[in-house]
Amino acid sequence: MEKVYAGKTVSVDNNGYLTDLSQWNKEIAIEIGKEEGINEVTDKHFEVLAYLQDQQRKDVALTIRGVGKSGVVDIKQLYDLFPKGPLKISSKMAGIPRPKSCI
Repeated sequence: MEKVYAGKTVSVDNNGYLTDLSQWNKEIAIEIGKEEGINEVTDKHFEVLAYLQDQQRKDVALTIRGVGKSGVVDIKQLYDLFPKGPLKISSKMAGIPRPKSCI
């Protein structure tokens, strides 16, 4: 499937997650955030997204607890930044596949 974000056509899976991280950019993340109810994407959001992308490149299984122990944010901050689904929405905004730990 394809979807257009920030004027750029990207490949997505059936759940709307990007299938090619090389197509990701900050403008796309901001538009996905708006779709998910995050109207203001801050530097802290982008710190989390960069951490998730780094973990994805290292093939590390992502969990909320793991992100909470990352030193980037604690679990409460993660929920504050991505209230409707901390790992699910942050992963979508980061342009990485949906983590296996997300139902």
